[in-house]
Parts: sequence; structure tokens; C-alpha cells
Amino acid sequence: MLYLINILMALVWALITGSFTLANIIFGFVLGAGALYLIREQAGSLGYFGRGAKLTKLGMLFLYELIMSAVRVATLVMSPKMDLKPGIFAYPLELDRDFEITLLANMITLTPGTLSVDVSDDRRFLYVHAVDCSDPDSLRRDIADGFERRIKEAFR
Repeated sequence: MLYLINILMALVWALITGSFTLANIIFGFVLGAGALYLIREQAGSLGYFGRGAKLTKLGMLFLYELIMSAVRVATLVMSPKMDLKPGIFAYPLELDRDFEITLLANMITLTPGTLSVDVSDDRRFLYVHAVDCSDPDSLRRDIADGFERRIKEAFR
């Protein structure tokens, strides 16, 4: 909600100054963010600025996992003896919101070597195909300690 207020404050700033340039709107957004930061306790929004940091951490984790999994898949493909055990495993979801489950499934799918196949009807399990499913418990731990934990931190 406060993001919307901040955007409205930037637009009001542009209206008052009479300049609707991108630089002026961004400046108004920064001024609005500063004003909201000063009254954060009164507005009851201590998490407004922390959420941006948590979203950044989620994005950085995704980029890291994207690069590392691309390297792993490239190494598997380039090795003369591909000792792969592809398979599908069920990942027990702690997330319960549709948006969070969709985000997790998309992050898994966009990471090379894994593909989200389906969500159970009761939304308790996400079925994931992995190029190398020789240790599904390790894959479950990686998802739980990585993507799922960061999604919970960012959106709850």
C-alpha cells in the first residue's frame, strides 16, 4: 500500500513542480520515500524499506542459482560419460499463497536442470523434474533453504 502512496507522492511532486520529466518523477519518488521513512512508525510500516532489501536478496539468490546451475548443466553435458539419473520428485510446499507457489515454480523452471511439472490438487506438493535426481533429498533441501525461504521472507 505504501508503494502506491509513494508513487502518488511522486506524481503530486511532478504536478506541483509542473515538470513531468522522468528525472523529476524519480526525484519525487525519492523525496516521497524519504518522507515515508521519517513517519514510518506513525504509519505502521516498518517493513516498507526492509521489503525492498528482501526482494533484492531474492533476486540475487535467483541470479546466483541461475549461474551455478547453468555451469553444472554445462559440465554434465560436456563430460564424456554422462552419469545422469533424471527423475521427478515431490517437493512438500510450506508456501500456501497462489502467488508464492507460482513464483517458486517459475524460479525452479527458469533454473537450468530443473522443471516444475505440476502442483498437487491440495497445493501441498510441487512436482519437479530434475536432470540429475540421484539425491532428491538434497534437491529438496536446496529448494527449502534457498528459494522457498527467501520467498517467505520477502512476501510475509
